[in-house]
Amino acid sequence: MRGAVLYAPGDIRVDDRDDPAIVEPTDAVIRMAATCVCGSDLWPYRGIEEVDGPSPMGHEYVGIVEEVGSDVRNVKPGQFVVGSFFASDNTCEICRAGYQTSCVQRQPGAATGAQAQYCRIPLADGTLVATPDVPPADLVPSLLAASDVLGTGWFGAVAAEVGPGKTVAVVGDGAVGLLGVLAAKQLGADRIIAMSRHESRQKLALEFGATDIVTERGDDGVAKIKDLTDGLGAHSVIEAVGTQESMMQAIRSTRPGGHVGYVGVSHDVELPGQELFFSHVHLHGGPAPVRRFLPDLIDLIWNRTIDPGKVFDLTLPLDQAAEGYKAMDERRAIKTLLQP
Repeated sequence: MRGAVLYAPGDIRVDDRDDPAIVEPTDAVIRMAATCVCGSDLWPYRGIEEVDGPSPMGHEYVGIVEEVGSDVRNVKPGQFVVGSFFASDNTCEICRAGYQTSCVQRQPGAATGAQAQYCRIPLADGTLVATPDVPPADLVPSLLAASDVLGTGWFGAVAAEVGPGKTVAVVGDGAVGLLGVLAAKQLGADRIIAMSRHESRQKLALEFGATDIVTERGDDGVAKIKDLTDGLGAHSVIEAVGTQESMMQAIRSTRPGGHVGYVGVSHDVELPGQELFFSHVHLHGGPAPVRRFLPDLIDLIWNRTIDPGKVFDLTLPLDQAAEGYKAMDERRAIKTLLQP
């Protein structure tokens, strides 16, 4: 099969690789209908995270089940499935509490790399969710979004206690932040403030339900949020970047008693203890338990209530994965969909 491999920072190649096979009786092998480049893939691509030799890439996936191990009961060949970036058994105490990304058996969801024509999925029964039927082609991008960025934005909103009567601010205008806007709208927020400097992303944020756009960043961005909320700050803030600046901007934009849902993968973030102590701000987040939300998100997509696939503004064949990474790195694309 063909699959994307990161050799060194900035060096993505699509190579001929061995087809994945069943290794454990709980595995499934799926044939990709679509995959994509994630913002978190850009950390090693930029050299901010260490590249450990030639590394198969990708963790977002939808496709058709080709083969299952002898212990798999919940999915079968021929079904169209959506999975999560972490595999989980979905039966342990932590999974039953809704935190499948901290499953006691947690492991990478796309064991052989999802930016490929085929992929092995561990713990298939707990990780994969089948759609009601094989979807029409126009629903595939939205179902692909559900495998990570939609579920992550949704968890950011849930962790931030978004709901009716709330003012929500979203820090980050990548795919996760934009889908955090969509989630906030679906969860009934009264006011949704998207923080973005990019016209195309602002337009999509408004389409997804944002009521206000703030272009300022850092302390200026915090001041603008305070101006818009009678000096109090937002009830709920979704942090979808993972830098020191974005985290502090999120915390400082939140009113006392408010909630920050942080889902940006943290890099060198340090929290000032005394400021946090006196802020009376709740913090909750981490790797999104996408599996918790998948059944409901699939239902919303299947019934065309939401269209999260709009975050894909560049579609390329798998063999052009390098251009997909470059376009996202240079912020020429919000999110690149790759067609195997």
